[in-house]
Amino acid sequence: MKLLVLLSRVPYPLEKGDKLRAYHLITRLARKHEVYLFCLSDTPTDPAHVEHLRGLCAHIEVVHLPRWRIILKLLTALFARLPVQVVYFHHRHAQRRIDAVIDSFRPDHIMCQLVRTTEYVRHRFDLPKTLDYMDTLSKGMERRTETAPFYLRPIFRMETRRLIRYENLMFDQFDNRVIISAQDRDYIYHPLRDTMAVLPNGVDTGHFHPMPQEPHYDLLFTGNMNYPPNIDSVLYLVNRVLPIVRRKRPQTSLLISGVDPTARVRDLARQDPLITVTGWVRDIRISYASARIFAAPMQIGTGLQNKLLEAMAMGIPCITSALANNAVGARPNEEVLIGENPEQYAAHILDLLEDPALRQRIATNGNRFVRTQFDWDVAAGKLDTLITEATAAGQ
Repeated sequence: MKLLVLLSRVPYPLEKGDKLRAYHLITRLARKHEVYLFCLSDTPTDPAHVEHLRGLCAHIEVVHLPRWRIILKLLTALFARLPVQVVYFHHRHAQRRIDAVIDSFRPDHIMCQLVRTTEYVRHRFDLPKTLDYMDTLSKGMERRTETAPFYLRPIFRMETRRLIRYENLMFDQFDNRVIISAQDRDYIYHPLRDTMAVLPNGVDTGHFHPMPQEPHYDLLFTGNMNYPPNIDSVLYLVNRVLPIVRRKRPQTSLLISGVDPTARVRDLARQDPLITVTGWVRDIRISYASARIFAAPMQIGTGLQNKLLEAMAMGIPCITSALANNAVGARPNEEVLIGENPEQYAAHILDLLEDPALRQRIATNGNRFVRTQFDWDVAAGKLDTLITEATAAGQ
């Protein structure tokens, strides 16, 4: 089968959640099908990264979205009906390239990741299509509205309404709709949302596994550190949880590791000698192995937290919120610890730091849970079945 895949980013290196999901699913689909990978990119692309992907797919094309074009598009976004996120990624020169690829490649099926890319093919009713919502962008925007500065809230509310409307519209224009968790599926407002296929992420347990290394830090947080939910989480950890922990353990240290830390995140290390902010690291496993506890008190955001799956696979005890664990499904107090307020998070951290046996129990159970429940081959196999059946039905 000829499969055209549309992404809003080049899916390598794997420093962001959408890249991780796209990379592992496409790698496996390309073993059975002729995949044409079409990527948009709003940043310069390293040729070595493209060459790496070229070794996985039959064809690849990257269309750069210049910053000046994006700015011009965003100036019109407030007066458009489309969500700002869709306007940001939809450009006429990219539309021409996609149309040309469809005409020359003649795909049997089209797959889009995120509604950011769907505008390019929404009217191609002559071809079967699959939309990977990944997570529910409208719900994520709604949650960001609650904590946004007052002057941004009207814009965020407008974007939430547009995303809800657009997510529902795209639901009706694609043959298959998949999403990362049952929790995110239930946030979709469409009346037929229960027909969506839940396709959780996997974990590369051959890559992420316990490593024999002496921890240098007490706590760890990882992730894309210019992503608002991650910024919100790490500020919550530093400003509201850590002071409580340090009343009993004044020297408690924290490692914040992840790509593109904002100025607010970098300032945390400048203000506190026991906090380290690394920025991008070549091998994130070293960061995981450097800490005794993984703490991710996620307060906003949607989707499946890959950071939790990776930390569990690395054999590190994890503390997170019910919001984040709802998508993961780990058993509280057995495979993961759940906090509901700063005092509970602090209590869990102190318990784990003071009780090596408890650390080992939660770590071992979490590792076993991830290894048995999250498998990229299973996820890709389910997606392949959906694509193959939709294509056969359309012939």
